[in-house]
Amino acid sequence: MGQIKVTPCPIEGLYIIEPTVHGDNRGYFMETYSQRDMEEAGLDLKFVQDNQSMSVKGVLRGLHFQKQYPQGKLVRVIRGRVFDVAVDLRAGSKTYGKWYGVELTEENKKQFYISEGFAHGFLVLSDTAEFCYKCTDFYHPGDEGGLAWNDPAIGIQWPEVTGIYPGNASADGYTLADGTALNLSDKDQKWDVLAHTFQF
Repeated sequence: MGQIKVTPCPIEGLYIIEPTVHGDNRGYFMETYSQRDMEEAGLDLKFVQDNQSMSVKGVLRGLHFQKQYPQGKLVRVIRGRVFDVAVDLRAGSKTYGKWYGVELTEENKKQFYISEGFAHGFLVLSDTAEFCYKCTDFYHPGDEGGLAWNDPAIGIQWPEVTGIYPGNASADGYTLADGTALNLSDKDQKWDVLAHTFQF
């Protein structure tokens, strides 16, 4: 029996990955990735790059994708708490433009596998968070695309976020429930909405 549980999400191509945690008074041990367990779940993956980032509370990164070299991503949080989101961008998909989100924390140790063809983003809900992910393709400079994190047509329900949509991706006026200002990069505040980004 495998050490990693793989559960499909309501949107095809997204999976929640849950490791078996072995703990005692000394601490814990777990397998964070098993090619065998993933293959048994129908996922034949080849990862070529691992990334790690640290962000402070209120940081929202996304929604990002690569245009010509799409990446599958296996994401997890090793410290803190984030809300992680994927948006279906696959042409012809019955769930095109739909989103799915999951809370990833150092306590629940859940991972989220996002297949190629999705935009990805996350919001930091703890004071700090360390975020790790494995990618099925390399990062290609100049190939990055993005979507407005607050596109009302997508309608992502970011937890704890309050504010009024200003007609663009600006973070101005948005805060978390405790008053922490939403913090986005200049680039992420300039992405356009889905309807203006893709013409099918």
